[in-house]
Amino acid sequence: MSDSIRFACTGCGKCCSGHHVPLTLAEALQWALAGGQVVVLIEGCVRDGPGMPAQQREHVLRRSHPVRCGDSELHVSVTFAAFNPGRCRNLDANDLCSIYESRPLVCRIYPAEINPHLPLRPENKDCPPEAWAQGPLLIHGSLPVDTELQALIEAARQADRDDIAAKVAICEALGITTTALKGNGFTAWLPDMAAFAAVLEQAPQAIEAPWAVHVQDEALAAELQRHGLQVTGEAPLYYAFIGF
Repeated sequence: MSDSIRFACTGCGKCCSGHHVPLTLAEALQWALAGGQVVVLIEGCVRDGPGMPAQQREHVLRRSHPVRCGDSELHVSVTFAAFNPGRCRNLDANDLCSIYESRPLVCRIYPAEINPHLPLRPENKDCPPEAWAQGPLLIHGSLPVDTELQALIEAARQADRDDIAAKVAICEALGITTTALKGNGFTAWLPDMAAFAAVLEQAPQAIEAPWAVHVQDEALAAELQRHGLQVTGEAPLYYAFIGF
């Protein structure tokens, strides 16, 4: 990767198609009330154990929350994301954003990465080559050049940390208590939006519901059980397991 990356949006709309956009709690409620579908993506890890990438330990712990799982404790990270398997519902006929002034925080940050351990790699983005051959300097080394962009990234990271306990409580209130192991996959849930919005508006407290880890590999399941975790390999009825 070059030490310097330029970028100028071409308005192609590709980043607004086929991508589930992470949302803050307030954005998730707004999305649901506007008629959109939110997908809940969950991964978990053991503190200093299975699923915990040593080089990302601080980052993972700051954006996860401990839950009861079997006879042990699991740290789960929950993402509420706008469900966009196709075109975003807010793209107009000209591939322009119809809610541009109030678009989600992650959309404002694109194409920069929120995860401090992920470098921006143009080849991993949907933008055409010309987007990277023009415009102002976006990244120098590993840091954003624009101070406003840096502030937005920090705001997104802080929202991740501030919202996690509430996200876990919301999941528990909705009966969403099965996760995947970080690095092995996600569980993906599509809750009823009326129920989802109602729970968000209530701001529930955690009820310490028991959680389970969905694992399909027998050896991995045995390892997690040795750590005292509750595991399941049954075919899911209410969620999808997205394995890596």
